[in-house]
Amino acid sequence: MITIKKYAAIDIGSNAMRLLITNIIEQKNKETQFNKSALIRVPIRLGQDAFTVGEISDENIDRMVDAMRAFFLLMKVYKVEKYKACATSAMREAFNGREVVEIIKDKSEIDIEIIDGKNEAAIIASSDLHSFIKTDKNYLYVDVGGGSTEFSFFSDGKMVASKSFKNGTVRMLNNMVNDIVWEEIEKWIKATTEGFEEVILIGSGGNINKLFKLSGKQQEKPLSYLYLNSQYQYLNSLTYEQRVAELALNTDRADVIIPATKIYLNAMKWSGARQIYVPKVGLADGIVKAMYNGTI
Repeated sequence: MITIKKYAAIDIGSNAMRLLITNIIEQKNKETQFNKSALIRVPIRLGQDAFTVGEISDENIDRMVDAMRAFFLLMKVYKVEKYKACATSAMREAFNGREVVEIIKDKSEIDIEIIDGKNEAAIIASSDLHSFIKTDKNYLYVDVGGGSTEFSFFSDGKMVASKSFKNGTVRMLNNMVNDIVWEEIEKWIKATTEGFEEVILIGSGGNINKLFKLSGKQQEKPLSYLYLNSQYQYLNSLTYEQRVAELALNTDRADVIIPATKIYLNAMKWSGARQIYVPKVGLADGIVKAMYNGTI
């Protein structure tokens, strides 16, 4: 006898918005399974508004409303019984972020919670990482977004420290990340990982997922620092148009993938990690897991 629940998570990021619909399979005396039923990504770059002008534009508000209406209908079709929508860096920094939340609630019936960087890191850490984190290893979990990057350090199977920094791909594209921010990240990573042997990186985010897919490796295999660095050099050697045409990258992925790779490479360098695992988990996965466990 099994019980199937349908939960959904909406992740409103700085570079895109995602709807994740998950089947939760419960069986007596067995571990609960979380199976992805559908994942829809909408490329609305809110960070371009929030980080440069300080507010979400009318055009993007209209696009968000349309997307949320579509998400609402999709959840209805899939018979989702419970959902949670979380907005991150762009929405929390836009001065009209709260106003946008009210507009979307009125026009699409979707409730959105704007979460801070600390909560974002905690939710991401609650995602399905237990199958990747071994008690005899040390891991630095890095989730690169458009507006911020969340770092969580695990040792002995437990989270030791976490930190969110205002360094993301959209910010970097707009030259909004200065040397001080990079120095703060370097200092935090080195101080947090000091004294721990053999740190391994775990990467999440659309860009590292794409890099992993391009590698052709099996899911349980890691990428090496040398491979990631060679990909970084290769991507930099191509024009934006070549990355779209020859690598078949989405138009909103072909530019941000380079700054994202730089963040992962620096995290590996400063932590001494030589490998990065890419388990395809992120904020949306964490939201579903947190809802199920009653921690959100």
